[in-house]
Order: sequence, then structure tokens, then C-alpha cells
Amino acid sequence: MTPSEACAVAHGDAPAEPADRTLVAVFASPVARYLLAYGADLGYRTLLVDPDPARDGADAFPDLDDRTDVVVTDHHRPELGEVLRDALAGESRWIGVLGNPRHPGPHVEALAALGVAEADVARVHRPVGLNIGSRTPPEIAIATLAGLIAERAGRPGGFEF
Repeated sequence: MTPSEACAVAHGDAPAEPADRTLVAVFASPVARYLLAYGADLGYRTLLVDPDPARDGADAFPDLDDRTDVVVTDHHRPELGEVLRDALAGESRWIGVLGNPRHPGPHVEALAALGVAEADVARVHRPVGLNIGSRTPPEIAIATLAGLIAERAGRPGGFEF
């Protein structure tokens, strides 16, 4: 897309190219709710996966391909290891787990206990999103989606151009 075409899209004078990508939020949570809403606004096909039958999500992943980004929104759930193992078995473009970067990620131990290879564990991003100081669920969702957009476009994020 040329700069003038991008300007026309930004002003609503031309349609954006349709995005062929999927965003999977794992575990029903306030952050997942915003990720799915904002992700749909950004053109993602969105899906909630939650193995707990009392929640509204699908209980298993769809086929995960190189157009799929997976965001695990709760690192305290006991199913963390199993869910990540299943996500890693697919061909997702990107897999990440929300969490405080000052604390070790519990996913590493959970995946090791399931015998997942270190190379696969290393595919899991943590922390996720741009470092904008987000604290609330909508802010965390925005930071996460902005990070996915930047990474997909090969950009550093932030204000570097």
C-alpha cells in the first residue's frame, strides 16, 4: 500500500485490505473480553477458548495456522500447561502469555512438567504487548494488540519510526 493509499484508508475514503488473521484469547477474563472486541474491530476473526465448560468459550483450539495469534489471558489457571502445549502443537504465528515481567513465568515450569521441548517453550512470548504502563483490562488489551500489530508489521512499536 502506498502512502497515499494508506492516507485514503485512514480518512475512510478507501476500504482497508481485508485481514486474513485470527486472534484466539485463551481463558475467559476481563482482558479476553476486550481483546476479542478490539480484535474484531481490527479485522481479526476472534475466538475464545476456555476448557472450563462453565464458561462461554470453545473447549479446544481450531486449526492453528500461521495467520493465528494466541494470547493466554490468565497465567494462574491450572490448565495453563495443557492449553499452551496444545497451542504449541499447532502452527500459530505467535503465542503469548500475559503476566508481570518482574516475576518468572509459570508457563515454563508447567510446560517442562508436561515434557514440552525447550525450543517450543521458547516460542511462548512473555511479557506481551507494548510497554505503555497499562494496568486496566482495556489498557492491557490495547497494549497487547498494538504489540501484535507492530510485530506483524516488523516494527519496534513505541514512537520509533
